[in-house]
Amino acid sequence: MLELKGRKVHKTMEPETGLTILDHALKAEADWGFSCTRGTCARCRSLVTEGMELLAPPTEAEELRLEPEELERGFRLACQAKVKQAGTIVVLHRPYF
Repeated sequence: MLELKGRKVHKTMEPETGLTILDHALKAEADWGFSCTRGTCARCRSLVTEGMELLAPPTEAEELRLEPEELERGFRLACQAKVKQAGTIVVLHRPYF
């Protein structure tokens, strides 16, 4: 189960391996802010509260854009964070602005 939570969204769906969190949000027609899909704008910044081990490791773009402390706390860029394994993943949309 993939649970997407934002200011105006609460969607639950089955995760698909190989897709990013943002791909899932768009597929669910969730109101999930983003601008670039390359990991540079950080409008899709999200907090993974459950299932971090089910996602691929942070990309170079995430390591350049997010602070090490953010990554340690579970923040990811939804456009970069790919599902690598099925299971329960809970993600909160937490943009900077």
